[in-house]
Amino acid sequence: MALTHSRPSDTERSAPGSEPHVVRGSEDPRTPRAARGLRSLRAARFNERLAPYLFLLPWLIGFFVITLGPMLYSLYLSFTNFSMLAPPEWVGIDNYIKMFTNDPKYLESVRVTLVYVFVSVPLQLAFALMLAMVLNRGLRGLPIYRSIYYLPSLIGGSVAIAVLWRQMFGHNGLINQILDVFGIEAQSWIGNPNTALGTLIILNVWTFGSPMVIFLAALRQIPQELYEAGAVDGVNKRQQFLHITLPMLTPIVLFNLILQLIGAFQAFTPAFVVSGGTGGPVNSTLFYTLYLYQRGFTSFQMGYASAMAWVLFVGIAVVTVINFWFSKYWVHYDD
Repeated sequence: MALTHSRPSDTERSAPGSEPHVVRGSEDPRTPRAARGLRSLRAARFNERLAPYLFLLPWLIGFFVITLGPMLYSLYLSFTNFSMLAPPEWVGIDNYIKMFTNDPKYLESVRVTLVYVFVSVPLQLAFALMLAMVLNRGLRGLPIYRSIYYLPSLIGGSVAIAVLWRQMFGHNGLINQILDVFGIEAQSWIGNPNTALGTLIILNVWTFGSPMVIFLAALRQIPQELYEAGAVDGVNKRQQFLHITLPMLTPIVLFNLILQLIGAFQAFTPAFVVSGGTGGPVNSTLFYTLYLYQRGFTSFQMGYASAMAWVLFVGIAVVTVINFWFSKYWVHYDD
């Protein structure tokens, strides 16, 4: 029988990230062949380490060029007087001081925005949860209802819906025609400073589709054993909701709350379209973002507008942190 003899290789590949293992008794690593093998191994290892960064490169370019770069530049502009017609002039913190001490319209925009956020968001979440619980009863054609109710979330912030809203709540709009049937006198809900903000709150509540879909998915994840145990103990529907459903949904409530708060603070299109860009009547729909737009693109005070933008950014961050901090008192996690 002929004996075969396998020649050992010069190097053996070890686990990724380890140094190459040179077989004892093989060629001297200082020979040209061993050096070429070592260079090839190092090149392959370098390419392996470089690949993740190449995949991340589009996101990194977008983050640094489109997001972080303009943010840092706007931070610089917030300390300047910049009209876009002349180079920025450094004024320190004057924009921030003027904002809080010598600009009543700014404070009015803060008040209007806070009312809008802290009234519309809880109403929106309550309405979304109520409808999700109705749909969770196993209705026939549930995907159709889910799609229909989700649609307002997609188009609610569009210019077309804002124009439609202005027509509906106008003096000759659909709302007054319906109220006329009940003998209620017609009025311009958009033109009345006491009701104009309320129409925008209703519009935000109407865009309940996104939180409703998330609530509906969460309701499907609640173990049925909890309801069966509650039934054995004789709990009624109200107790079932308060002591089983709502505690199990608290992480989702927190998630929806933070998302909707951030979105509400940034609302712009409805107020701009409904008020014609003025924030009227009598500043009743002067959202923070609308006033920022007026300062930046109507008055060409980009330094002041940049300072407003940074105050809004910090304000949203503070509200989010406060929500996370308070969540330890009312959010219940399964673990």
